[in-house]
Amino acid sequence: MSERTPKTDKLRGAVGFDRPLLLTPGENLAGYVLSKVGRAIFFLITCASVLAVLLIFLFVLKETAGFIVSTNAEGEWVWHWDRLGEHFSSTSWYPERDRPEYGGLSLVAGSLYVTLLSLAIAVPLGVMAAVFLSDVVPFKVRQVVKPVVELLAAIPSVALGAFAALVVAPWMQNSLGFSSGVNVLNAGVILAIMAVPTIVSVSEDALTAVGRELREGSYALGATRAETIFKVVIPAGRSGIVAAVILGMMRVIGETMVVWMAAGNAAKIPAPWWDLSQSVRTMTATIAAEMGEAPRSTPHYYVLFLIGAVLLVFTFILNIVSEHFIVRAKRTMSGKAKA
Repeated sequence: MSERTPKTDKLRGAVGFDRPLLLTPGENLAGYVLSKVGRAIFFLITCASVLAVLLIFLFVLKETAGFIVSTNAEGEWVWHWDRLGEHFSSTSWYPERDRPEYGGLSLVAGSLYVTLLSLAIAVPLGVMAAVFLSDVVPFKVRQVVKPVVELLAAIPSVALGAFAALVVAPWMQNSLGFSSGVNVLNAGVILAIMAVPTIVSVSEDALTAVGRELREGSYALGATRAETIFKVVIPAGRSGIVAAVILGMMRVIGETMVVWMAAGNAAKIPAPWWDLSQSVRTMTATIAAEMGEAPRSTPHYYVLFLIGAVLLVFTFILNIVSEHFIVRAKRTMSGKAKA
């Protein structure tokens, strides 16, 4: 029998049991120790994750610094700010020439081309599919269709890249008359397929979280289903939809295999700019193609880390923005639930 205290006596009297509901550390030493150990383990795991991200940032920045600064024979630091300016202003990417050029503007443009084209295709399809699942089809159909759509995210990117190079590229050459089937349009379409599951899943969750009250209130005022969807449901869930679009964009801009195999790997900006049949090279494809061949501790090696640092900063900003909209959507939904 545990030691009786006024607190435990009160709990015994309240519930009618001999064993108190609230135990002191002395009465339940094993449970108390295990709870502390469990919290410590989860805290260490969380700290390890944060530390790993910070170490990745530091490693990339350290290797990037080698492109800007070097040491001469006397051990003095020599700054190469002209390289940095050339990288962000020039389109000439010839890092292995006798007089190397490190212009990365064409690589940034190539990444933007395929990313924006894929979003132009994936966002309307993904949002409309989410609306279809949340407000049109019966619940049983939704329970079957949504997992099938999410399974698209499980397809390996190398398989989609092979499909783009072996099936889509010849079809574009033969049917559309393109000089090359590996181009912006090919990569954009395949990347859109990869982004759709993310956009559909997150957008559908956001639209479902809007709740029945707004929908029923809209119908009670005489609105049609289309008016309810486009003037009530979608505006109410726009924060979640924006977060879904940003997450889809992060999925696209960090993709490597598809753009490596389907975009053509030509380091140039399409001219005219609207010609989607031309080949481009993205930042991720450049890193994947040249990292294994670039001699270590050379400007070519370091500039690839500079490209990686640009990607890392860009995705980090997108992640912060998406978290903002996700938190905003949760606050909106919790406020409606309290009301």
